[in-house]
Amino acid sequence: MESKDYEQLKLKNQLCFPLYVCSKEIIRRYTPFLEKVDLTYTQYITMMAMWEHKKLTSKQLGKIMYLDSGTLTPLLKKLETKGYITRSRSENDERNLIIEITEEGEKLKDIAADIPKGMSACISLSEEEAKCLYSVLYKMIDNFKEN
Repeated sequence: MESKDYEQLKLKNQLCFPLYVCSKEIIRRYTPFLEKVDLTYTQYITMMAMWEHKKLTSKQLGKIMYLDSGTLTPLLKKLETKGYITRSRSENDERNLIIEITEEGEKLKDIAADIPKGMSACISLSEEEAKCLYSVLYKMIDNFKEN
């Protein structure tokens, strides 16, 4: 009986495993910063998109964040309840849900502005290493878009 080589099944040989661990740990390290602004990580990145764009359709926001409507809808409801965004139907096409940042949501940006600085202290990468990682990760994201 022939023995198969199962090296490919070892965690140390998987690209997905260190990506998973890093993602989980980064989100965990965001938690103390985000508690100060009463946001989850997903709410925070949603607000980052809204700070940048101000007004989007839910489809546009979903595309930016790589989230489907089933995940996005409860997230947006929670942010609306907190007073950071409004949701309304488009006058031109009622199928389109318009998401718009509120004045309260804009004010939150001033408080959140220090979060990236705090997070950079938690990640032990040089500026060059961080740029390289950023480039590789976005290359992977672009490849996923094509497939």
